[in-house]
Amino acid sequence: MTATEGEILTLDDVAVYLKTGKQTVYRLVQRGEIPAFKLGGTWRFRRSELDLWIADRINKNKPEAE
Repeated sequence: MTATEGEILTLDDVAVYLKTGKQTVYRLVQRGEIPAFKLGGTWRFRRSELDLWIADRINKNKPEAE
């Protein structure tokens, strides 16, 4: 595992990483749509899990080949 894969991000970090607002990230967390965990009462995210989540969303949005 590389340092980037094991990197833990804050909600603010994820908003920057996804180029979206903090409220959007928080809403995704509340709906259980994005992988996250609480540490000391604040939301944290593993970069490796986010990357897999992003890849999965990209694959779901690709049209199937005919």
